[in-house]
Amino acid sequence: MLYFRAAQSHAWAVRWIGRPIEVYVTTVPVTIDSERLFQLRLVIARLGEMDNAGWWNTRGALGPTGAFVYRRGFPVTAAFAQARVVFAVAAARCQEVFTAPNCVTLWQMPAEVEDLFEDMWQQWLDAPDRWQSLFTTVAALRGADAAGALLQLDLITERDAVAARQVKPSPEARSVKLDEVAAIDTPLLTLLAAGFAQATPGRLVVPYVQVTG
Repeated sequence: MLYFRAAQSHAWAVRWIGRPIEVYVTTVPVTIDSERLFQLRLVIARLGEMDNAGWWNTRGALGPTGAFVYRRGFPVTAAFAQARVVFAVAAARCQEVFTAPNCVTLWQMPAEVEDLFEDMWQQWLDAPDRWQSLFTTVAALRGADAAGALLQLDLITERDAVAARQVKPSPEARSVKLDEVAAIDTPLLTLLAAGFAQATPGRLVVPYVQVTG
């Protein structure tokens, strides 16, 4: 299990997913498990597809159909190619629905975190079989119950699920603000993913936290 650690993160981040995303700065401690970030993003990405919750406009790219199609061009790393596409679409859609300075979402992290995530991605490609079980389980996910899916894969606890379902969305029901944090760490990732429990079929609600410090 590999982590990114920094005593202080001074990150001016401009994330590119076809177009520039909000520029923001953080000056907080950062401790991130890149593998956990990947697992959480993968689950939420699959749930948000059109054949499930319909939060973004990919259809079954992370499901069995997508696996069959992508295998033609990527016989060994098809699952990661599928994930790459849906991650980009999900990130762009979430940024379209919600963006604000000094805030992080599951899809918008400080530059150091995203850079390490990319570095780790290249290592994961060298051992795709290690991830096959996770991809197979995620492909079979159905519905829009983010908390339930994350529980099924042991990525959150029952307590996390209860807390996520009790958070109140913003008045315009497009985002849900979690408690402010003074550190960006793996428990925060869990909260950001579980917060998608507030979204419903066809209605995306983006969980976010404002970073202090």
